[in-house]
Amino acid sequence: MRPGEEDARALLVTGSVGVGKTTVTDAIGEVLAERGVPGAALDLDWLRRGWPAPPEDRFNNRLELANLRAVSRVHREAGARVIVAAGVLEGREDRPLYEAAFGCPLTVVRLTAPREVVRSRLRRRHEGDPEGLAWHLGRFDELTQILDAAAVQDAMVPIRHDPPATARAVLAAVGL
Repeated sequence: MRPGEEDARALLVTGSVGVGKTTVTDAIGEVLAERGVPGAALDLDWLRRGWPAPPEDRFNNRLELANLRAVSRVHREAGARVIVAAGVLEGREDRPLYEAAFGCPLTVVRLTAPREVVRSRLRRRHEGDPEGLAWHLGRFDELTQILDAAAVQDAMVPIRHDPPATARAVLAAVGL
């Protein structure tokens, strides 16, 4: 472990599809950079994007964890004190796996948004893609129920009027 690496911490921004995880993660990265806090902002979707996914791992979580382990190590060795990631953590049993992959203490913040706000976002995002829209609308409801039941988060933050405001609310909720 390099100097300072032992002080690193990870922040996983989770929530259902369309709630703004990636946008808020980017905004958190910008706020931390403005504050002079060395870090990294990651989108876990990109770390698991490979095909075909094995039938027993339809969301490619094993690939995501392996890549997260490598990427987090590199960022910590480069001096990152806070690694912020957008992703979905569906069960409490997965939390230790993600903390181990980050290689530092993990805090999970769940973003929430009114159902109609998210449905409106998804309609705009998937305009011209009726199959994608139908899947994401259904997945929002399914994933919201999964996340409600799992209660994996350390804090819940409702989205604000703009991503920087939400980012500041997330950072305040976790004491950063």
